[in-house]
Amino acid sequence: MRKENLLKKIESVQKETQFSGTIFTKQGTDLRASMSYGYANRSEKIENEVDTKYGIASGCKVFTAIAICQLIEKGELSFESKLQDCLKFEFPHFDENITVHHLLTHTSGVPDYFDEEVMNDFEELWIKTPMYHIRKLQDFLPLFQNEEMKYPAGAKFQYNNSGYILLGLIIEHVSGLSFSDYVETNIFQRAGMLDSGYFEMDALPAKTAIGYIDFSDGTWKTNIYSLPVKGGADGGAYVTATDMMKLWESLTNYDLLNEHMTMLMLTPHANEEEGLSYGYGIWIEINDGDIYKYLLMGYDPGVNFHAVFNPKQDLKIVVCANTSVGAYKMISRIEELLLFSKS
Repeated sequence: MRKENLLKKIESVQKETQFSGTIFTKQGTDLRASMSYGYANRSEKIENEVDTKYGIASGCKVFTAIAICQLIEKGELSFESKLQDCLKFEFPHFDENITVHHLLTHTSGVPDYFDEEVMNDFEELWIKTPMYHIRKLQDFLPLFQNEEMKYPAGAKFQYNNSGYILLGLIIEHVSGLSFSDYVETNIFQRAGMLDSGYFEMDALPAKTAIGYIDFSDGTWKTNIYSLPVKGGADGGAYVTATDMMKLWESLTNYDLLNEHMTMLMLTPHANEEEGLSYGYGIWIEINDGDIYKYLLMGYDPGVNFHAVFNPKQDLKIVVCANTSVGAYKMISRIEELLLFSKS
């Protein structure tokens, strides 16, 4: 599709959905779209721009997976290392066979601190544990460390945030750094992601989008009371759309991990459903037995993030939104236009 036609189509999707955020798309070395809409700050009418920083929720589980793989590459850990040997915290009901591999692939069976079978509103978490107390990974532990296992380690795939908190604690233990310091030094700086970081919601830097929760009557509120003050190893970093493009390029150029370890990350290790699998920190869509695309996704109140990486077409799309919905419809339409439309 010609670039001018693509941009017009994106404009029409934005008008239909009132999308608020940034879109950044490349095919090969060709920049296909770089567009921003809506307000980073509605009250002050500060517009979103290409260098606006957005929360990406679970989209940054990939950072945790890369960090773990770096430590394994250095020989300081292994995929078969057991949780009970890596951390000294008490987990009275946890399976003694839980490994790093289980945690990476959501097959550990540990209780999830946000269990969608029990609650469907993320804000319910902060009734007993105020979100303003959650500033370190260790602060998440009381939410799940004394709960019963969901199933035996390795029995099945079930998406799990607690497992990634545990991985972050392992990173801290092995590296001697705080989780956020490790990621910012060994991933963000190495990838040139100089505008990204694990910022605290009550001390956000300039050009950071506030997250908005919209209601059906046209009113809205910010998400400052909906999320932990500082994100953890399961989600909560702030990035620019261009920085996320740099992450993918750095990963596939083997700047963050060697080729063997990168391929392990990008290999399907667990299946959620037919055609959709999980590697290490990244979703993988399978079509006719071949890898069709890699996916990163993040959903929080006031946060919506999607990134698609299609290796055969060398197509990379990043969509960051500072509302609870919108990114999926936008990225799906762009993907359809670039892959299946000839006009």
